[in-house]
Amino acid sequence: MRHIFIINPKAGKRDQTSRIYEMADRLRQRHGLACACMLTDRPGGAQDMARKLAETGEELRFYACGGDGTISEVAGGIAGFPNAAMTAIPTGTGNDFLKNFGPDAAKFTDAENLWDGDVFPLDLIACNGRLCLTIACNGIDARVADSVHQYSGSPLLNGRGSYLASVAVNFLFRPIGRRWRVWLDGQVIEDDFALVSMCNGRYYGGGSMPVPEARMDDGVLHTILLRNVSKATFARLFGAYSAGKHRELPADLIRVSTAREVRIQAEENIVTCLDGECFRSREVVMTLSDKRLHFFGPRGCDPNATARPETLPSPSVPTC
Repeated sequence: MRHIFIINPKAGKRDQTSRIYEMADRLRQRHGLACACMLTDRPGGAQDMARKLAETGEELRFYACGGDGTISEVAGGIAGFPNAAMTAIPTGTGNDFLKNFGPDAAKFTDAENLWDGDVFPLDLIACNGRLCLTIACNGIDARVADSVHQYSGSPLLNGRGSYLASVAVNFLFRPIGRRWRVWLDGQVIEDDFALVSMCNGRYYGGGSMPVPEARMDDGVLHTILLRNVSKATFARLFGAYSAGKHRELPADLIRVSTAREVRIQAEENIVTCLDGECFRSREVVMTLSDKRLHFFGPRGCDPNATARPETLPSPSVPTC
């Protein structure tokens, strides 16, 4: 078995390449592991590297060293390959994916805690030919993510601060809602929507948690739909939405569906964000990709450590 560290040297506020190289050297010296380090040099590079190696059929363990985008790229590269498993070493700004592991998230910073961990399956979201590990968002939350990089370079802002700065700009100077046609397992809703976001995990945007009952290995995806609202209402509801209190929000504005396929169509481009990586299209199709990813982490870790129990029966297709 080989252990491959895929490093994004541009992730986060400082380059941690040297630290990762030293970590790999320690695994060689202490445990006799065959380790290699590879650097990404472009968007999509981590996915291409991981896929090419996985296609060899060799038994591999990958360490995605970067932020949520790098983790998502490696996941997309090895999904469906039985010979490949991955973990994550956070060097990014927000590192939302690892928040799903609760207190064990801190253990992911050191490969010594990871290399011999048990492998377990995770679900993914398939979206327009791409794969998403945590949350596929469309609407104002995606537009916020699309512009958050403009503020992430400030020494005064951490990951959450950069996200909140982007929220403020999009809220103050741009319209919130868009006219969309949305299909939930074939049933159509046409309305003005602020966002339609499908959740496999629980965190995005530096710690916002729209659907706290979402679990990453249960074969169920939760899609949250928020109708267009005034800016005053958006400002009033945002804190509760971000804290995972969607069940306390007005039922005529917000719904959660467990549809297996969600399709969105619009006459203008929809901004979609998959684990921090954004693209534009006029049609978005999101579906469950069940148990496609092999993941490993610290012994005894749980990707649903912070998930809240489902307090009500899973709702049927909502009407907005």
